[in-house]
Amino acid sequence: MLRRKARIAALQVLFQTDMRNKKVEDVLPYFEIPEEWDEDTLSFFLCLVRGVEDKKKEIDEILSQSSQEWPLYRMANVDRNILRLAVFEILFLPEVPVSVAINEAVELGKEYGIEESGKFINGVLGQLVKNLEEKGDGLPKREKT
Repeated sequence: MLRRKARIAALQVLFQTDMRNKKVEDVLPYFEIPEEWDEDTLSFFLCLVRGVEDKKKEIDEILSQSSQEWPLYRMANVDRNILRLAVFEILFLPEVPVSVAINEAVELGKEYGIEESGKFINGVLGQLVKNLEEKGDGLPKREKT
């Protein structure tokens, strides 16, 4: 499975939905599935884009609590969508370790955002995890690997 490539593709689709104010299903027909993707990669990609769209309101509320000094509407579109992907993975994909979700988001930020994006994303996600841990029941149980 090519999870990194699925995340990059999911970011591209979510960026388009955000910029054009469209639904995922409106953008997907224009996305060309890479030939090297196996069924698991495609499934993970679809899980990400549809999951973020389905949970967007909840994800945005949680992000707003973790970045109070930087509202969502002021964030760069790329950073905002990377954060949405990471929060979705942290909250709704217990098979993905929290550290992996954060590291992948930071790397996406470094590659596709501006110079400060990696640090910004790391800071927001670090605060988010801290907030969830303080609640006591905020982080879902993770599978042992």
